[in-house]
Amino acid sequence: MKTHSAVTLLIIGSLLVGCSAKKDNETKQTEERVLPVVQLSTQSATLEREYVGNLEAVRNVEIRARVSGFLDKILIDEGQPVRKGQLLFQLNSAEYQMELSKANAALKSATAGANAAEVELERVRLLVDNKVISASELKVVKAKLEAARAAIEEAQSAKANAALRLAQASIRAPFDGIINRIPFKRGSLIDEGSLLTTISDIGEVYVYFDVSEKDYLEYIKKRKGPSGWNSQVDLRLADNTPYAHKGKVETMESMFEENSGTLAFRARFPNPEHLLKHGATGRIRLTNEVENALLVPQKAVFEIQDKNYVYVVGDSNKVTMRSFVPSGRHNKFYLVESGLKPGERIVYEGIQSVREGMQIVPKPVPTDSIPALVASANE
Repeated sequence: MKTHSAVTLLIIGSLLVGCSAKKDNETKQTEERVLPVVQLSTQSATLEREYVGNLEAVRNVEIRARVSGFLDKILIDEGQPVRKGQLLFQLNSAEYQMELSKANAALKSATAGANAAEVELERVRLLVDNKVISASELKVVKAKLEAARAAIEEAQSAKANAALRLAQASIRAPFDGIINRIPFKRGSLIDEGSLLTTISDIGEVYVYFDVSEKDYLEYIKKRKGPSGWNSQVDLRLADNTPYAHKGKVETMESMFEENSGTLAFRARFPNPEHLLKHGATGRIRLTNEVENALLVPQKAVFEIQDKNYVYVVGDSNKVTMRSFVPSGRHNKFYLVESGLKPGERIVYEGIQSVREGMQIVPKPVPTDSIPALVASANE
């Protein structure tokens, strides 16, 4: 009898332990199903898109020799700032000086010939008036005077050309800028048209970037009229640091590029420290205001076969996997184009442990709405 009682007590104890373990397991499972949930709402948002930009100096000009000759002097160095009109290179000018002297002599000779023709004209006119010679002689002398005056004009033109070629042996800066690479050394034989260097005016720079047709339409519809232009844009440098000065969108091309379907925009940036260089790259950040935007936190989204999904929490707190179509990104959020509605609740974190049809205990995130999440993402 005692043995039977002991067995009964053992069975009851085992059942109590089993019930307690089951209850603990259910409590643990319930605790594991407590997940942060956020309720979607619409708001105004500033969409930001980044584009690769190519930097160009406002003026970047090749300095080429307009006459040939030996390079006598290099009066600047690579990377040196220069002023407009400053002498950069000096070619040997002896040949051009001789041409100018020859042209001066030819001009003096032509002038003397014209003076002699004028004296001859007066003498012949006097003889014609006195009927010593015929009037035809006067016509001949007048023709000689016209030829002498034409010779003066030709000589003046030759002198101006010789003076110009002499001046072109001295190569000067066309504007304030920075000198780039100098391929020739002193004593080099320079041919007409040879590239001596380039000069860049980088007090301001242009940044060209290509925008898709969709982004272009979104941008331009928000900026109707002349006031839409000169909108400010930001630039991030190649090392991902922000550039200190804001730029302004000035203009765009008139045609979309056939192969890529993009349109080139041009922004102008001040460059007082000369940090930006011609030929560098960066990333332009273009902003666009969107009304009644429905934003989904990026951490609540997962992808399956190139489609975006979230877990929607139903009335009975059961989760359902649903796909949606995004139209863009804003900070750490997707902008919803279709598939989700305002007021719906989605699992905010812990989506890796969620399964289709699972019942959870929703836990509202510390912030009450998407706008607060946006503010925290921007901090």
